[in-house]
Amino acid sequence: MSATTAESKSTTHAFQAEVSQVLNLMINSLYSNKEIFLRELIANASDACDKLRFEALTNDSLFEGDQDLAITLEIDEDAGVLRIIDNGIGMTEEEVISNIGTIARSGTRKFVESMTGDSRKDSQLIGQFGVGFYSAFIVADKVVLSTRKAGSDEAAVRWESDGKGEYAIETLAEHPRGTVVELHLGKDESEFLKSYRIRSIVSKYSDFIAFPIRMLADPAPAEEGEEPLAPEMTVINQATALWARPKGELADEDYQAFYKQLSNDFNDAASWSHNRVEGNQAYTTLLYLPSKAPYDMMSNREERQGLKLYIKRMFIMDAAETLLPNYLRFVRGVVDSDDLPLNVSRELLQDNPLLSKIRSAVTKRVLGMIEKLSDDDEAFATFWKEFGSVLKEGLVEDFAQRETLLKLIRMQTTQTRKTDEPWTTLADYVSRMKPNQDKIYYLTADSMQAALNSPHMGIFDKNDIEVVLLTDRVDEWMMGHITDFDGKPFQSIAKGDLDLNHLVDEDTRKQHEAQSKASESLVERLKAVLDDKVEDVRVSSRLTDSPACIVISENEMAMHLQAMLKQAGHEMPGSKPTLEINPQHALVQLIDGQTDEDSFAEWARLIFDQAWLSEGGQLEDPAGFVRRQNERMMSIGQ
Repeated sequence: MSATTAESKSTTHAFQAEVSQVLNLMINSLYSNKEIFLRELIANASDACDKLRFEALTNDSLFEGDQDLAITLEIDEDAGVLRIIDNGIGMTEEEVISNIGTIARSGTRKFVESMTGDSRKDSQLIGQFGVGFYSAFIVADKVVLSTRKAGSDEAAVRWESDGKGEYAIETLAEHPRGTVVELHLGKDESEFLKSYRIRSIVSKYSDFIAFPIRMLADPAPAEEGEEPLAPEMTVINQATALWARPKGELADEDYQAFYKQLSNDFNDAASWSHNRVEGNQAYTTLLYLPSKAPYDMMSNREERQGLKLYIKRMFIMDAAETLLPNYLRFVRGVVDSDDLPLNVSRELLQDNPLLSKIRSAVTKRVLGMIEKLSDDDEAFATFWKEFGSVLKEGLVEDFAQRETLLKLIRMQTTQTRKTDEPWTTLADYVSRMKPNQDKIYYLTADSMQAALNSPHMGIFDKNDIEVVLLTDRVDEWMMGHITDFDGKPFQSIAKGDLDLNHLVDEDTRKQHEAQSKASESLVERLKAVLDDKVEDVRVSSRLTDSPACIVISENEMAMHLQAMLKQAGHEMPGSKPTLEINPQHALVQLIDGQTDEDSFAEWARLIFDQAWLSEGGQLEDPAGFVRRQNERMMSIGQ
């Protein structure tokens, strides 16, 4: 094995503030599940071996004559030291400082924010947030890391710290390719110097690591009068790809253990699917639906974790964005192809026809898993709560699967809110429609309370017409891209000129016509005052208990979403809404009775602002609104 020679130099550095915070948590808080440190360090060593194997596809010299990639565990019980050794890719000095001293690209802040105070649960979060190396300080008083980058001309590096604010870096005269992590264990951590304890941890967390994990075997007892046998190095994990094994050999516990190792999730998976495809192309998939959403599910990272691409059992890359559409980014698993070229790059993947076929098949497989899960109402309600908002994105992004997704989505309605089962399907909604109802009515709002109290709900509540209530941020965007279900068009109850004549009785229709005619003068007066704010004023057919409401055009974005985007700094196109009034309401009758035009104008602006606020709109002049409201209230009391 080759090594480098260089003049030694040593420098001391301070940890980044966030790293110091994580180290303090590791040392003082996460003590109830200490064994996970070994899981994390072995996972890092496995990643280093994976990276070398991939890089060596195009540069065989990186192996430096040693292609047997492995992870070795060494116990020095007398010195109180445990070593985790790999002959993987190694690191340069710059990479050591970047990856260990600053971890600027990691999820450190998210990790700290996600701490629950339950040390056992918090210890399971470590792998999810890229802070696994620091788990060494749960058991070690001092950590020494030495490493040399494969194929690099730079000197090897030695890193040392006690986790108390600083670390020292020095160059080494020589070092084999790869990395050695040396843990000087605390006085109460002697259990991790016992080979049986280390073996049990490896069996529990790292049995399916794709590289051999080696360790000196305890020697068999010598016969009387014979010399003790020297211990031999043995492999203590299976070191085989679980997905390549026949399903009949695997128990549920095996699948769950592999899922936790793959995903760094301490929860069990909700379900999984293990399949081998033969034919024009051959590949194996092992796909998991998590039971809990990952912390970064709603982030817009360019590279997503989730599905790992293997070719003939060789890890190639995290290729989630290539193997699954974005709206299924929560899925975890592996895809192992027999046909793709080993030297494939991320750029080549994007145009590879074999990958396109695999992506299509994997997408259908995942949707099939979700559909199967939907047969269990209780399990699917839990799943939908975690992942429903992301699945809805597929209705916009994946036209080919839109019909499948429409059957899967769950929603709350004015009817289901009154039952013990608050979720319903579109098919169930359609089955409950009124005899003459030809549309699926819905309302988007920024909260369920806002939806239920919306003035637009008046006529629907009065006539017991079911309305779908949509309160996810993605809902308004989603509804702009879907037109119908089962031949029934969607209709927002807050947009456009709503025609409900076929759903109300004759008396209600005649009453609306009479009110419209009797209020013509009031409507004209309101138009004149609010000309700069509204496109039109009309008598409403939807209001029952509210004095007025704002109605926007069919193609406009809901008011609450417009307000949110404005607050985020986005420019919104200027447009005027329609103001609908309820002539039966006492406040509207009070306004109609105002003979003083200045007073009428103040009342008119007040009722418009109230309607605007009830839709989630943002007032241009909040102070003016408060002044008008105060003046009107004082005038009533006089």
